[in-house]
Amino acid sequence: MSVVITEECISCNACETECPNTAIYSTGANWFLGGVEHEPLSNDFTYVVADKCTECVGFYDEPQCIAACPTEAIIKDPNHVESQEELEAKKAKLDEVGRD
Repeated sequence: MSVVITEECISCNACETECPNTAIYSTGANWFLGGVEHEPLSNDFTYVVADKCTECVGFYDEPQCIAACPTEAIIKDPNHVESQEELEAKKAKLDEVGRD
């Protein structure tokens, strides 16, 4: 499962610096994966790229962004449910292709 940032976001970017996968991007910022640049997923608030979010699996016991958020705007994304094994495989792929 990935996390998602809801409309409660105040774009403080406290979560962005906590993400070991660089899956969180500022409002309107282009995102990167494996050296490829992509258009922003949100021009309204900070956002998470689900393809890069592993809920901190392989780094921490729980998603660091959730604890860092002062508004509780970050929740587990019900549209991107993944097993522990899938999250570990995603982390391994990110290790291989690069997060940026």
